[in-house]
Amino acid sequence: MSKPFKFKEFTIHQDRCAMKIGTDAVLLGAWTSIKHQPSSILDIGAGTGVLALMLAQRSSEIPIDIEIIDALEIDEAAYEQCVENFENSVWADRLFCYHASLNEFTDEIDDTYDLIISNPPFYSEDFKTDNQQRDIARLQDAMPFEHLLAGVSKLLSEAGEFSIIIPFQEEEKFIRLAESFHLFPHRITYVQGNPDSEIKRSLICFKRTKTTLEKTHLIIETGRHQYTDEYVTLTKDFYLNM
Repeated sequence: MSKPFKFKEFTIHQDRCAMKIGTDAVLLGAWTSIKHQPSSILDIGAGTGVLALMLAQRSSEIPIDIEIIDALEIDEAAYEQCVENFENSVWADRLFCYHASLNEFTDEIDDTYDLIISNPPFYSEDFKTDNQQRDIARLQDAMPFEHLLAGVSKLLSEAGEFSIIIPFQEEEKFIRLAESFHLFPHRITYVQGNPDSEIKRSLICFKRTKTTLEKTHLIIETGRHQYTDEYVTLTKDFYLNM
């Protein structure tokens, strides 16, 4: 059984979720801007609910008057665990998880969101494992990029922002696809594990209007567990030992 993951202000139970807490989710939850003061947030493919909880914590510290933080999860076991993680947090009154596919959700919801965030499934290779739940969580065919972007284009408010983390090698294709939905990159951070490693991930923020693109780099560590000042600054409000 997977142990609960304890953050400074909340705990994530993850034994029923295929995808456990990882660096990608924490990076995205900490990096995503809330400077535009969103009043409504949506996490697509919530899993454990960690992104929604991180944004709830961050918005309560500023504070920002967020009316609702919604999450969307198609896997039943993960949905149930996400709901429990929400209910066990101090922000339970404004966190809500829907058990539905993105198509079902966009068909039923008329509202738009000022901030949409997603840590989507990555793998586009044609392979499956013996763990169907993990396959659904990880394989891109569970929620293809085009499907995701179509949903975001319907649900994002006019002045809203959409934040995502994807493999660096998928970036060019994803940005080109996003532009076909009139979503344009506003900010990109390239993530490297260490100074000598290749760029592994791209953190990208999109808007509905074209703006000057801001590009930065983030290196996680200089040696084993020797974290850079930038990474510590970004994540220290969440990790217990930062």
